[in-house]
Amino acid sequence: MPALTGREIAAAHPTPPARILGLGVYRPRRVVTNEELCTFIDSTDEWIRARTGITQRRWAEPDETLTAMSVQAAAAALADAGIAASDVGCVVVATVTHLEQTPSIAALIAHQLGAVNAAAFDISAGCAGFCHAVALGRDMVQGGSARHVLVIGAERISDFIDRQDRTTAFIFGDGAGAVVIGPADRPGIGPVVWGADGSQYGVIGQTRDWKAFMDEPTGPRPFIQMSGQQVFRWASYEMVPVANRALQAAGITVDELDAFIPHQANMRIIDAMVKALKLPAGVPVARSIAELGNTSAASVPLAMEQMRRTGEAPSGGTALLIGFGAGLSYAAQVVTLP
Repeated sequence: MPALTGREIAAAHPTPPARILGLGVYRPRRVVTNEELCTFIDSTDEWIRARTGITQRRWAEPDETLTAMSVQAAAAALADAGIAASDVGCVVVATVTHLEQTPSIAALIAHQLGAVNAAAFDISAGCAGFCHAVALGRDMVQGGSARHVLVIGAERISDFIDRQDRTTAFIFGDGAGAVVIGPADRPGIGPVVWGADGSQYGVIGQTRDWKAFMDEPTGPRPFIQMSGQQVFRWASYEMVPVANRALQAAGITVDELDAFIPHQANMRIIDAMVKALKLPAGVPVARSIAELGNTSAASVPLAMEQMRRTGEAPSGGTALLIGFGAGLSYAAQVVTLP
């Protein structure tokens, strides 16, 4: 009897579509107001609000490590989904603030959760990392390589900012968010629209690379730096076509959305995107940046959880997610909310 081809095996054992089954987050205890921040930098509460929409952010305490925050968020997502850690087939962590190049923080998180049967790896796509990881989780479930995928977006950006730098210190916050992706009766995660504009590689990055620091360790250590105006122009205009392509790929129109959950980079960017997308007035928009600041790869799940918890967005509703940031990388997809 001849061996079956890969196509024949796939036809005999079809895999189910994927959706988000559970959601969990962790917000650090310490609240840092604009007034407190202005004791570090030459600025004012009014200026920060006008430029970004941020009123406060959370900075992690020493015991709130990147691992600890991730484990808390992941455990909450597993409980929300009703899935045991031992049933997770893969753990994907989106972060740019893991302090060790190797091994992956995902492997440690999987171990601490008890996800003993899971593959584990990290991805680095800046503020777009969570949406990248959701796309990978969807493909793993639909491709049959994992039945349940735990996706985590987590950052401790307060470790990487110069708190005297008035161009970045007020923007960023810490936190973690996680989702469980698994099989469903009908598709709950649309095709991803993603990419990167490497010609603008240096728009968001470090003040110096680690090789330069190793060569001159007495100099200042690397910190995050950003060309705010360039990022604003790029995100406000270039991400709208990406969002529209994600809607088209999912086969829906903007009028059919129950929520819009963009990366929480800047309130003015969010407002510009809402206007350019012609989003109907009745569609709620995530604006958690006001209380949490820009939490990079954690911002989309943190915003999603806030909208669900406050009732702004319904469970089972249809939401457009989009992340964008360093690289300059971006990713967008339409999802059914857990």
